[in-house]
Amino acid sequence: MKNFIGLGTAAIGRPQYINVRQENVDNTSLEEFKAKGMNVLQEAYDQGIRYFDTAPGYGLAEKLVLEWSALKGYSDIEIASKWGYTYTAHFDPNAKTHEVKEHSLSKLNEQWDFTQKLLPRLTTYQIHSATFESGIFNNTEVLDRLGELKEEYNLKIGLTSSGENQTQIIKSALEIERNGKQLFDAFQVTFNILDQSVIEIQELLKDKRIIVKEALANGRLFRNENYPHYAALYKAMEYLAKKYNVGVDAIALRFVIDCLKPFKVLSGASEQQHITDNLKAESFELEKGELEFLTSFYVSPEEYWNERKKLGWN
Repeated sequence: MKNFIGLGTAAIGRPQYINVRQENVDNTSLEEFKAKGMNVLQEAYDQGIRYFDTAPGYGLAEKLVLEWSALKGYSDIEIASKWGYTYTAHFDPNAKTHEVKEHSLSKLNEQWDFTQKLLPRLTTYQIHSATFESGIFNNTEVLDRLGELKEEYNLKIGLTSSGENQTQIIKSALEIERNGKQLFDAFQVTFNILDQSVIEIQELLKDKRIIVKEALANGRLFRNENYPHYAALYKAMEYLAKKYNVGVDAIALRFVIDCLKPFKVLSGASEQQHITDNLKAESFELEKGELEFLTSFYVSPEEYWNERKKLGWN
């Protein structure tokens, strides 16, 4: 069976992340936090994960991935990174601003100076959260520079998409060409039981790498009394988890795999045990009727993202 799971490193790179926590986490010691992150990277590799997604906006994450990959010297891993966000919280749990977005040529060049150290294991370079508001699709200088990096280093150029109009963002990106070819080869999309909007454009992406983030809807797919409107969904997922002898997380991940057949689905594991639990998604397949039933729980992109905007940094 194909290995569909990759590791996203946001949760091991910064102590706070937009998510619904399932347990209390002690991130008071930066050295312990860093060591824990290195252990998660190693655990992921030891259990067969070979795709690692990171970004300078993820606090320590990009440096951790670089240090770990250089130390181990593995030649069979792929690393994807991004540019466009700067981490600004400085590991202060009370910080008012955790990250700043900037899609300028100077920011691209500044962050590339460090990210290129990940070569030759770096295979994919992505615009971090491409939106119409950032002006990225009209920034000829930036797009030209990405085209240059693509040619010079044989990179897959990609973007990550979020928001209620992510399908429109992806369609616009597909129209951009450099050197007579489409610029973008990879799309890191939000897709899960609640937000299934990418299905509408699946055919347009058949020749592209699809990488899925937020497969667990930032933790909202775990039973939570704050979301009573998902009670029927929680019941269905818990039933399936019991049937397949896995956790709810594995059901959510398997739904994504069976629906989209993506290149990778990113685990956001912050603990070694989370990796073990997530990888159980590769041990079974959902039946057609089960997939159809879970599909019926979709919500509109507007509803999904309005709810997500209310999540805090934990």
